[in-house]
Amino acid sequence: MTKKESLPERLEATFLTSAPDLKRCPPGFGAEVAFAGRSNAGKSSVLNQISGNKRTAKVSKTPGRTQLLNFFDIRTGGRIVDLPGYGYAKAAKAAQKTWQKSVNHYLSYRNHLAGIILVMDIRHPNQAFDLEMLEWSTKSDIPIHVLLNKADKLSGGAQKQILQKIRSGYSDYPYATVQCFSAMRGLGKEELITKLLDLLATPIDGDELIADEEALIENGHEPVLEDLLEDQPSDLPADISEDLSQEKSQEKSQEKSENP
Repeated sequence: MTKKESLPERLEATFLTSAPDLKRCPPGFGAEVAFAGRSNAGKSSVLNQISGNKRTAKVSKTPGRTQLLNFFDIRTGGRIVDLPGYGYAKAAKAAQKTWQKSVNHYLSYRNHLAGIILVMDIRHPNQAFDLEMLEWSTKSDIPIHVLLNKADKLSGGAQKQILQKIRSGYSDYPYATVQCFSAMRGLGKEELITKLLDLLATPIDGDELIADEEALIENGHEPVLEDLLEDQPSDLPADISEDLSQEKSQEKSQEKSENP
């Protein structure tokens, strides 16, 4: 994308299919970009914003409803894959492990994977799953683009401060890029679409080389993503953390007034 006027306002996405595991994924066709993130990071809302269609990905008041690998064909070429969200505490541990396994095997063995869009809540970045994904992208030589979503919840100054801190802290992750985003307001939409079009244009050599994941495991190719069910607190500047605490209290007060 060299000319701004050639950038589409949205990505036309058509639902292709859902798969519960790697074996039942559709045959590869061009580059795939996977959307990953915690169940409450707003991943589905991001997909709806960039596609211009509120029905592209199901948005629910209950996080963790995406339990399958959901494939979308992009009109300009390639596919977007919506991965199950991590860390929904109310889901049964067995269900969490099932989702985790499908995500781990897709990321570890899908030859058409060209990049990851990692969606974080800007107020709670760098959870355990996020850091594991960043480590994995480095080891696997896979580009990973971090979306600090829900930026509309913070002031412009706080956004810039968090963005700068996170960028400086990602020096050990050479394949990582970062931006602020708001699925609600559309902030950062052009930057994200530009990144997606670049990733979806990645040349892919051949089709799936090995369809049987068990064959890969038997040959010593274990998934590199491990247990991601537990989160760790992020390290934000004290002043920003204080601002976030105040905003959270205000949100709770507003919810009580709206729902007496």
